[in-house]
Amino acid sequence: MTDRLVTTLKEIREARGLTQAQLAEMVGVSRKTINTVENGVFVPSTVIALKLAAALGEPVEALFSLGK
Repeated sequence: MTDRLVTTLKEIREARGLTQAQLAEMVGVSRKTINTVENGVFVPSTVIALKLAAALGEPVEALFSLGK
């Protein structure tokens, strides 16, 4: 049984009215990085996860959880 990272990043970003490019600029990463995190292709480092949470004003746990 393998855990996978489940993310609500896209939903929260869209609720804040932000584009991927805007969030990427706030965090200091590329738009492609935001896209791959939202689509579950890339698991962000702890530093990026913390920056995303801070930029969106949410705890990390609101953005990411483990799923089966």
